[in-house]
Amino acid sequence: MGEKSAKFIFVTGGVLSSLGKGLASASIGALLESRGLTVTLQKLDPYINVDPGTMNPFQHGEVFVTDDGAETDLDLGHYERFTHACLGHDNNFTTGKIYDQVIGKERRGDYLGGTVQVIPHITDEIKDSIRLVSRDVDIVIVEIGGTIGDIESLPFLEAIRQFRADAGKENVLYIHLTLVPYIITAGELKTKPTQHSVKELRSIGIQPDILLCRTDRFLDKEIKAKIALFCNVGTDAVITAKDVDCIYEVPLVFHQEGLDNKIVELLNIWTRTPRLENWEQLCRRLKNPESVVNIAIVGKYVDLTESYKSLNEALVHGGLPNKCRVDLMFVDSESIAAETITDILGQADGILVPGGFGSRGIEGKIQAARFARENQIPYFGICLGMQIAVVEFARHVAGMQGAHSAEIDVDTPYPVIYLMTEWLDEQSQTIQKRDAGSQKGGTMRLGAYPCRLKMDTLAHAAYGQLEISERHRHRYEFNNEYTSMLEESGLVISGTSPQGDLVEIIEIKDHPWYLGCQFHPEFKSRPMNPHPLFREFIKAAIVRQQGVAK
Repeated sequence: MGEKSAKFIFVTGGVLSSLGKGLASASIGALLESRGLTVTLQKLDPYINVDPGTMNPFQHGEVFVTDDGAETDLDLGHYERFTHACLGHDNNFTTGKIYDQVIGKERRGDYLGGTVQVIPHITDEIKDSIRLVSRDVDIVIVEIGGTIGDIESLPFLEAIRQFRADAGKENVLYIHLTLVPYIITAGELKTKPTQHSVKELRSIGIQPDILLCRTDRFLDKEIKAKIALFCNVGTDAVITAKDVDCIYEVPLVFHQEGLDNKIVELLNIWTRTPRLENWEQLCRRLKNPESVVNIAIVGKYVDLTESYKSLNEALVHGGLPNKCRVDLMFVDSESIAAETITDILGQADGILVPGGFGSRGIEGKIQAARFARENQIPYFGICLGMQIAVVEFARHVAGMQGAHSAEIDVDTPYPVIYLMTEWLDEQSQTIQKRDAGSQKGGTMRLGAYPCRLKMDTLAHAAYGQLEISERHRHRYEFNNEYTSMLEESGLVISGTSPQGDLVEIIEIKDHPWYLGCQFHPEFKSRPMNPHPLFREFIKAAIVRQQGVAK
């Protein structure tokens, strides 16, 4: 199917942030896929950073990484988990990225000396970015970041306003997510925030076709009729976006409210009857576990769970094939000390140290890895968590006193983790180079890389194959200079790049389940297809829990 046949759905948000535009967009994608349509999704972010790669996770949440190495907004994680869309660089544009491209064109003389302005040059660039992802799909769902009324969002809103005139009314749909709060003291739902939000949107020329009303209860016919009257939409276009216990219920609630029926009606698309049995089964399994395990996540961003969004979801996914609910214990690594570690981590059925950057809380993470190793607790180290495991093993098993990562201690006598200045990129077959003075945004190993597994290891048992591909986001690597010393002490290198020069997975002998991987497996985990490493980690945690109970 060619570019011209694609139809477009634009999702905006009003009243306040964090209403769930990303989940709403992902759920719309899931519903349309259930009807046999092919979809892709795109996020347009109004901040001026070119991408979120260098942004503080406390402010922005996690950075999601795609196969092609794009560092993107965390909502792209929702999109991939809820749909079959495989996303990349073109699925996330920011104000910074748009302006960077326009300025580049101006410097090259592409505008023939004309005055470069927001309209038409910036808005045209935005529209071009939307069309980039419209090839070979039936529906493009575009989420506009920010809240209606923000000055930063105006160029994007103007661009999507123009888009309907360009693509045709029957090919463009506007969906607006808003808030209908319940005021306890008054004992009633209030529609005024929604009315004002829609008024703001209409003032810039966009009349929403469908309203998603975020609320804590289903809206009755009278409330829907009132909203429809004041916001100039049909009553059946007022959809309850009800709070749910589990995010994977959202598509089911939207379907119950008739959202997918309304979308295909307004876009004049013929589809099959929706098939949502897999979503219904997923929610049943989540709500009826046979066991519960406690997993301690030892990190430094634990005060904001958005920082580990994909990780949290991947752990939930890992519990599904094990018929298990996963309860997460977020542990600030700075709070861990030798005298308190048993009190903090003693109740954990499994310990996970996630990725991260910087030196803060490092020693606490090293103590957590040691505690897991010495007490036979399943341990899963991801990215920095793998590097931590190598440092701990080098210090306390291999006798390499003072071993560390060169990222943290440049004077360490044993830099078991170091900045590899040159390596072969096996995707492009080119030599990649970097040094400590390179720009942070351009020195990381990003995106999907192949990995070869060793037989008879935890990794091979989990994947059931010898060749895999996983997504990366890191600068420092395992130092091959110390391979022999570490292996002689019992470290197992169970996964490497095909050429063998990049260590991807480590394990240790004589432990029920202790594994560190240099990549981020959470980015590829899906509720319908849990990642094998998370599945096996949770299985090991259940086995430990049952052993302790005996």
